[in-house]
Amino acid sequence: MAAPPQKTIKDLTGDWVMNKTLSDPTDPILQMQHIGWFLRKAIGLATVTLHIKQYKAPASESSPPITSTSTSSTNTSTPTSTEMITHIDITQTATGGIQGTTELRTLDDQLREHTDHIFGKLRGRSRFVTVTKEVQDPFLKEGWLEETATKEGGAVRAWSESVDSDWTAEQVWGFEEVEGKRRYVRHVVVTNKQGERKVARLVYDFLET
Repeated sequence: MAAPPQKTIKDLTGDWVMNKTLSDPTDPILQMQHIGWFLRKAIGLATVTLHIKQYKAPASESSPPITSTSTSSTNTSTPTSTEMITHIDITQTATGGIQGTTELRTLDDQLREHTDHIFGKLRGRSRFVTVTKEVQDPFLKEGWLEETATKEGGAVRAWSESVDSDWTAEQVWGFEEVEGKRRYVRHVVVTNKQGERKVARLVYDFLET
């Protein structure tokens, strides 16, 4: 179903199922991320659900940031141990016996590492952004509702890179009108060191409990 009006980028808490009919295929992106053929096909056939909990808590409740020379961050300060930061914890489940993944995102733009059983060792950062001011890539920037495109901090930008492989991924999360309904959407761009690029728009339906 469409995203309820009370669900915004500041409150994504709830269950969201990927609408495979409205979403782009994920196989090209997964292939660039070196996911094997069998697992890619299984993911393509599965029903994928995001169980999201969004809340504020001190940054100290997350894994500690790491030092990096990456230029993808605009934040040069580290939050204090008591500063209240938005956290988005996501448990992803899939049908067909596929083990799900977990995303623990702290929106303070600090670089952190974690290990994922599908994607391996990763490092990444997340923050709120104003799309029209801070996003340059046309695929990541276009198609959003005004609440995402122009509102201050109206979207989430998530960046990650593989520690052991050759790819990086950048996502922008927000809301679009898709087939006449307001829906939660992720725009995803994956690139590798050879300059190759794959993109996908992932569209989600809200599940009422």
